[in-house]
Amino acid sequence: MAVAAPISPEHIAIVKATAPVLKEHGVEITTLFYNNMIAANPELKNIFSMSNQTSGAQPRALAAAVFAYASYVDDLGKLKEAVERIAHKHESLNVQPGQYAIVGKYLLEAVADILGDACTPEVGAAWTAAYAALADILINREQELYAAHGNWQGWRRFKIQKKVPETLDIVSFYLVPEDGSPLPSFLPGQYISLQIYVPEMGHNQPRQYSLSEAPRSDYYRISVKKEKGKSVGIPGLISNLLHANYKEGDILELTAPAGDFFVDPKEDEGIPIALISAGVGLTPMISILDGTVNAGSGRRISWVHSVHSSDSRAFKNHIQDTCAQDIKKNINATFFVTSPQQAEVQGIDYHVAGRMDLSKVDPNSGLFLDDVRAMYYLCGPYAFMKDMERYLVGAGVDAERIHLEVFGTGDQ
Repeated sequence: MAVAAPISPEHIAIVKATAPVLKEHGVEITTLFYNNMIAANPELKNIFSMSNQTSGAQPRALAAAVFAYASYVDDLGKLKEAVERIAHKHESLNVQPGQYAIVGKYLLEAVADILGDACTPEVGAAWTAAYAALADILINREQELYAAHGNWQGWRRFKIQKKVPETLDIVSFYLVPEDGSPLPSFLPGQYISLQIYVPEMGHNQPRQYSLSEAPRSDYYRISVKKEKGKSVGIPGLISNLLHANYKEGDILELTAPAGDFFVDPKEDEGIPIALISAGVGLTPMISILDGTVNAGSGRRISWVHSVHSSDSRAFKNHIQDTCAQDIKKNINATFFVTSPQQAEVQGIDYHVAGRMDLSKVDPNSGLFLDDVRAMYYLCGPYAFMKDMERYLVGAGVDAERIHLEVFGTGDQ
């Protein structure tokens, strides 16, 4: 983690002492902050998900982050993973250093407005110093991430080369750069941000989608599930617009691949990996599986996936073919189907009927519980991931070996 500008012991003491107050009034502060900042800087609507603003998820997530920062301001190493995740998200949204001054102004003003007389000059000075230190950490890390992309800075135009239905509600988009130049590689499991114009809102909206294929230089693939978008009361938000309105030959704008959820195929060392997903959460797992296999890795891989019905399971044939072509039998797959169809055969079309239950997966060939080096990657609804994480920790897996791909705000 990048080194922050030093905060005085006095400021640290004040920030930690006011952490409980910030927790109590956190959502009130962050809601006021977002309202005032976006009203004065409407161009920021192009960066923030207005769905998360409307639902209150974004203010809640920021309030939790502010409280965590206040609690660990004297031991920032404990926030390393959170900072890295935020930096990658900011990178994918093309956040620039100058925007931190805007955020700082409105956030500190909101703190003063809500706390009133409790926000003494000393408290204000301490939080100003604390914010400056955190901004410094994020700006430095984000600049490192931007530098790694070379000439690709900001939003780049891509053409939809193909749209391929994978299920009734999942479509894969094959995206080629409009300028025809080769694409940089990425680490399997990472995502891209795309932005599209939403007529009902009158501005762009960004979303993140995992790359759903191994790295290659001619196109990127994302596989998008059509979501209802009901949280903001506007039918057709983002995923629905992509499904309904964007055709082969149309243009989308993307930023370079980002994200701290990945497997580097070059760093093998024979460590087994378990890829555990539900529904469309399989998209980064496909990239990890294919990227690892294509690299000629000899590591063992367990694919554990759950869907409500087989009609909603994407890439079934691809996974089965990958397993069948694995001469060394390093890849093991376990399919859960909540409601199998009558014609489906257990052991062929699926392995376990019902919701995912890791106790029904072979502890060694399926979960590698006999190998203390094994790494676990989880993607799906947040509640699902936390359930799987609890099971693994209860089975003796160190939390540090479990990785969750949390999209949205992580406010669950």
